[in-house]
Amino acid sequence: MPAKFGIVDLFAGPGGLGEGFSCLKVGDHAPFHIGISVEKETSAHRTLRLRAFLREHQAQHGTLPQAFVDFHAGMSDEPDWHEVDAHAWAQAAEEAHCLELGTEDAGKAIDAAITSLRRDYDDTILIGGPPCQAYSLVGRARSKGKVGYVPEDDERHYLFREYISVLDRLRPAAFVMENVKGMLSSTIESRLVFEMLMEDLASLGTGKGHQYELRAIHVEDGRAILREAAQPSDFIVRAERFSVPQRRHRVIIIGIRSDLASGATGAGIPVSDVARTVDDVIGNMPMLRSGISRGQDDPDAWRTVVADAARLLANLHGGKDNAQIRGVFKDVAKRLKAGGPAVRSASRLPEGYGTANDALLQWLERPGLRGLAQHETRGHMASDLGRYLFAAVFGDVHGCSPKAVDFPYLISPDHKNWDSGKFNDRFRVQLAGEASTTVTSHISKDGHYFIHPDPMQCRSLTVREAARLQTFPDDYLFLGNRTQQYVQVGNAVPPFLARQIADLVHAVLANKGKLEP
Repeated sequence: MPAKFGIVDLFAGPGGLGEGFSCLKVGDHAPFHIGISVEKETSAHRTLRLRAFLREHQAQHGTLPQAFVDFHAGMSDEPDWHEVDAHAWAQAAEEAHCLELGTEDAGKAIDAAITSLRRDYDDTILIGGPPCQAYSLVGRARSKGKVGYVPEDDERHYLFREYISVLDRLRPAAFVMENVKGMLSSTIESRLVFEMLMEDLASLGTGKGHQYELRAIHVEDGRAILREAAQPSDFIVRAERFSVPQRRHRVIIIGIRSDLASGATGAGIPVSDVARTVDDVIGNMPMLRSGISRGQDDPDAWRTVVADAARLLANLHGGKDNAQIRGVFKDVAKRLKAGGPAVRSASRLPEGYGTANDALLQWLERPGLRGLAQHETRGHMASDLGRYLFAAVFGDVHGCSPKAVDFPYLISPDHKNWDSGKFNDRFRVQLAGEASTTVTSHISKDGHYFIHPDPMQCRSLTVREAARLQTFPDDYLFLGNRTQQYVQVGNAVPPFLARQIADLVHAVLANKGKLEP
């Protein structure tokens, strides 16, 4: 029989990386099974456990439980999952753990999982990545502004060593470690963090018989392969090259145990050369209006605010050179006077849902659902709605998001640093005909960096739209409040990318010839 691999998923978040591995099918065979996932944030862990529950239920019954379908569609409150399927809920508890890496409880749970995985599977895989806040450029900038902040005392810099500790105990066939690009330039104790990581990985196996050969994912001529890295930047993976509609660039290190590493030679998988766009995945979703914060919020009030902003912007763009953009603003004002989006949430499935002959849409759309979930807008100040409208129209006309210098003075924020260059792209529209910029946890703050491309909607992206740009399937439900949902989506690995990484890892191991006895 084909070999089965048990997975340990560390710093799992809502489970994006694990979702990709667990969903891989090679013929009728599913080679990867999650044995344990560990996440310390409570809401993300709830999401993780629910997904583990659904995965187990579907494995046993071949379909989603009706109680989940109704809850997902907003037709019922969250049920007691134990009552829905006691066995699947117990299995989910065994798989998804709310624990902090480095604690005694986490160590005991992982060691117990290692014992059972070695007993129940042919080999193992380790996946995950330490929290990125300490390494990201934005996170480092914010930390520098904190009074008394000492980088050497920030334990987040050293969390990669918790991953390596488990790697040393597990000795899996392969591992996948993911983090932000900033990890390559982050320093601590006057040393590059990435350099310290490489040294720790290189020390594994000394005197113990097994070491790991590190590989970078390389895409060329429609094929993804693993090859040795000539420089640290070779480990950067560009998600848009894997049909992800997002320019998400992350460091991904793949380690193959030395006794299996020869399988990397010549092994690879096909990848699509077709670029996917924002419009591809959210263009047919129900139209929504934003809300108005700090003021009357109803459809008529919203239309009045946006139409007034459109007329103001049309008047501000006089002259022959501005005829095109002025015309768009006038058109928006005219259309809003006749009507426009009236609702702030909608669950209606798009026409033709679940019938697309397209690999990415087939991945996203789940025909068993009765509606879309978590497609609900936030409220914004009336002044920001004018800026959102300008950004969306500017992007449509010029094919790029506006910089601070492009904003008319009358709608520019009254901020002392607005003209300093520090807020150059404070308001960023996601262009319909291109991949989005990186979806980050910052989307939970205000939405300014994630403006919808349609001027008629004049809003930031919903949780579901952000999830689709991250390639989470529509039946992936994020638990917690809306802020927590946005954070989970922004911190995750795109599952569609993860599935292709899983396929590549499997191809390497199969190429070694040890997957079939």
